[in-house]
Formats: sequence, C-alpha cells, structure tokens
Amino acid sequence: MRRRFAEKGLPVTPTLVVLLLAGLETKHFLADYVLQNSWIIRGKGDLRAGGGYAHAGLHVLGSLIVLLSFHLAVGLLAQMLVAEFVIHYAIDFTKATTGRGIDAKTQPTLYWSIYGFDQLLHHLTYIVMAYVVMVA
Repeated sequence: MRRRFAEKGLPVTPTLVVLLLAGLETKHFLADYVLQNSWIIRGKGDLRAGGGYAHAGLHVLGSLIVLLSFHLAVGLLAQMLVAEFVIHYAIDFTKATTGRGIDAKTQPTLYWSIYGFDQLLHHLTYIVMAYVVMVA
C-alpha cells in the first residue's frame, strides 16, 4: 500500500490507520446491531440456514465499501474479503452453538463472557485487516 499511496501522493500515516479502523468499527456496528434481524440471528447457529451467511455477507459488503478507499490490489482485496467472510461466519457460528441454552439472567457471567469473546475476536480481525492494508 505504501507504493500505491505514494503513487497517488498520499502518505501512510497514523491518521490513515485510525480512519481505517474507524471505518471497520462503524461497519461492524451497523452490520452487527442496526441491520441484524431475527432471521439473521436464528440462522447463525445452523449451517443449513441462510441468516448467518447473509450476516457475514453484510460484513463483507461493508468492508468492501471501507477498503475501496485504500486503493488495494484487486487480488488482495478479494482475499481479504473472502477471509473475513469465513472468519466472521465461523466466529458467529461458534458463539451461537456454544451459547445455546445459556441465559443472560440466570448465567450472566458466562453469557457476557461468550458475547464479549465473540466481539473481541471480531475486533482483532479488524486489527489484522488494518495491518494487511498498511503493509500491502
């Protein structure tokens, strides 16, 4: 990316990294909270249901919009988006199946630990994505 940004006269700066992470985090909020409905939630723990796949697809679409600003090579962009789809789906599927039957009212520590770990893994994914963009 340094070369691609240099070709366009744009330096790779800490501000750029913060903007990338802010874009990915905003996308995460929209896809995980605003755009999520009961069909998506029900489908996350079932490999045969479309909800989990649609949800991972929303994340990929949001990431595509954010990443297009960073002038990545098409092949790298495609690899990142496929990886995000697979990783996001796997994280959510694991949370859905692991958390099945765990009630937030009767087992709050376990419930919120599983939920928090799921979110941590998503955010770590965005850090890795930002790293790939910065070194590309």
